[in-house]
Amino acid sequence: MASHGLMYDGCNFFRQRLVLSTLSGNFEASFIRLLDKVTNGSRIEINQTGTVLFYQPGLLFGGAVEHDCNTQRSIGYYLEALLMLAPFMKTSLKATLKGVTNDPADPTVDMLKTTALPVMKKFGIDGEGFDLKVVKRGMAPGGGGEVVFTCPVRRIIRPVQLTDPGKIKRIRGVAYSVRVSPQMANRIVDSARSVLNKFIPDIYIHTDHMKGPNSGKSPGFGLTLVAETLNGCFLSAEMSSMPQGQGDTVLPEDLGRNCAKLLLEEIHRGGCVDSSNQSLALLLMTLGQQDVSKVLLGPLSPYTIEFLRHIKDFFQIMFKIEVQTPLEDESKGGDKVLMTCVGVGYSNINKTLK
Repeated sequence: MASHGLMYDGCNFFRQRLVLSTLSGNFEASFIRLLDKVTNGSRIEINQTGTVLFYQPGLLFGGAVEHDCNTQRSIGYYLEALLMLAPFMKTSLKATLKGVTNDPADPTVDMLKTTALPVMKKFGIDGEGFDLKVVKRGMAPGGGGEVVFTCPVRRIIRPVQLTDPGKIKRIRGVAYSVRVSPQMANRIVDSARSVLNKFIPDIYIHTDHMKGPNSGKSPGFGLTLVAETLNGCFLSAEMSSMPQGQGDTVLPEDLGRNCAKLLLEEIHRGGCVDSSNQSLALLLMTLGQQDVSKVLLGPLSPYTIEFLRHIKDFFQIMFKIEVQTPLEDESKGGDKVLMTCVGVGYSNINKTLK
């Protein structure tokens, strides 16, 4: 089991630099094939031993794209990058990604749908064509899942002022299971509710048990929880069972309880954006119009700290960081960080004029 909110590794840092290089026109390198499909004119060179890679980004094109994701990482690993790039394509993106939808290592498609998309909407990325749909669910290690991500293009990103998350008003979630008994999901829900019902009555956790060809190639189960605040902010936590043949088996009751406790930890960290989407919000702040954007975050994750260094390298943007410590008589969790910057005024030169 793993929590995704504060997870980071070298591969993620590499991917961050590639996303920013594609937006800013500089050079970097990483998971090339998908970026090659969504761009036009990218130049990629790899030496014979595979130890040196040269990447010169082309124009973001978009359109209909299909990609088989390597099952060593989940679809969420690739999708996080597409979320950052999709609004700046020439044409609206429709990406069909196949592989692992849920694993303990990367943000699942369920978490990204319920937390990342609302963050993007606050920056003006919205519309009927903005959706993330799970067609087939595939657990690690076999995969077999499929998701469809559609995103409209935007010429500009609007600045935001997100400084008051508000109190938690409800908790929603999805307990999923594939190639195991449907009762697994029900047991997860009961154990999660046993923890959360002590704090709030408005809880609904949907059970999702896919069968047959829609259930992927490997057995597994998991839970994604999202707490929504009065001001429309979303804080999330999730857990998945370990891939078949790897690590210790976990009881659904333990998974449900531990995931509920992770959500409570995320609520304690707080902020207007949860820890798994801090870098997405900071990027959209950077690319916004030449006006001040402010976002209140919980403690910055190591992933986010590295991302800020990359933003400085590529866009020469530095954030004003103010630590805010709640008063002792206020039940507002731990220290918060108010992030402030003036956007670079990024304009989508790729967007087709109508």
